Amino acid sequence: MASIPTCSLLASATIKRAPRLFRSSSATIIQRWVSTESTKPLRRTGLYDFHLENGAKMVPFAGYEMPLTYSGVGHVDSHKHVRSSVGLFDVGHMVQHFFRGAGATSFLEWLTPSSLEALPAHSSTLSVLLLPTGGILDDTVITKHNPDEYYVVTNAGRREEDLSWFAAKLKEWNDSHSDKVEHEILEDWGLVALQGPKAADYLQGFVDSNGGSNYDLKKLTFGKSAYLSIAGVQAHVARGGYTGEDGFEISLPPSETVNWTRKIHKFPVQLSGLAARDSLRLEAGLCLYGNDLDESTSPVEAGLTWVIGKERRTLGSTQASFIGADAVLSQIEKGVQRKRVGLVVEGPPAREHALLFHPSQSEKIGEVTSGIPSPTTGQNIAMGYIATEFSKRGTDIEVEIRGKRRKATVTKMPFVPTKYWRGEGITTA
Repeated sequence: MASIPTCSLLASATIKRAPRLFRSSSATIIQRWVSTESTKPLRRTGLYDFHLENGAKMVPFAGYEMPLTYSGVGHVDSHKHVRSSVGLFDVGHMVQHFFRGAGATSFLEWLTPSSLEALPAHSSTLSVLLLPTGGILDDTVITKHNPDEYYVVTNAGRREEDLSWFAAKLKEWNDSHSDKVEHEILEDWGLVALQGPKAADYLQGFVDSNGGSNYDLKKLTFGKSAYLSIAGVQAHVARGGYTGEDGFEISLPPSETVNWTRKIHKFPVQLSGLAARDSLRLEAGLCLYGNDLDESTSPVEAGLTWVIGKERRTLGSTQASFIGADAVLSQIEKGVQRKRVGLVVEGPPAREHALLFHPSQSEKIGEVTSGIPSPTTGQNIAMGYIATEFSKRGTDIEVEIRGKRRKATVTKMPFVPTKYWRGEGITTA
């Protein structure tokens, strides 16, 4: 997901679980391929040829052919470059939408548990599309331009499910409300993420003058957005991203995406692929849909209760009118049986589906959903779901790796402090 950490950031019978993207501390990348429908051709973003020109290794991901790595740059080096300088990611596979109309705020507050009425203009929030069961249909970033217009980004791997859901709910809404809502999909629009501690200073050099003065990107704090002329193109620029670093996501018209990216791709910008994006987001403790989130997982279990507006957390209140409210708010009130946690693992790295155990028990108490050797910390890190009674930080458990149990410790997330620009300097969390 998004702008805001967005568990960007990607199962169902039609679009399956996303692949793990790399496998060893020596940065050898081994693809764990996705099971997808072979009859469906893979989509391509507008930057497909640009990736090939720059030596990209393309792989199927979320229904698209996407760059995994680039020739001459290993996964770990790419990861570290984003942490220390600035990397450029193609995230044009994400689905960009506009929801417009007098009922836009109320409609989106029905589909999500977020407090959008109180959200300031040109501000973003991570949110979730909920099913009546309280399960997560998808995670999303919602940007409010004004009460009648919202820019929304959803996951490519949930495209069919999300569009079907939106169509059904829009019809239901417009058939029963006078405050109508219109939905526009920004097909083939580019979306480029510029990420890293040098991203702001670098991008500032491409901000075009407006009436004799250039817009100061220091004014654009984390979670805010603006329409700016960048390198000669009017673009939607949102401060945020899915790496834990400072950065921007820039939405570009289809006709401008390639030329704009060529202009921006100069030293010290390094092209970065899915491998680096995955390790960066996991170090930042951010979820990947299909691994760490799915339709059987609630925001309370996932540690995302904070996306539910405080005034919307009381069962039976007029504000608690969102889809899935009864199930989710009951969990807030009564608690959940499992929680998403971070883990530091001794020995080999734990991968998704690795089982978790208490040292004195034979029955599993949880399961890993994402795991990597961390390029930044040098530790093997993971996240997963564990029985609530064992979810306290510092709890020692065991994870089964290749038939052998290894020690793991429940650890706070993020594993690497985030560095979002809050207006007074880089703020870590």
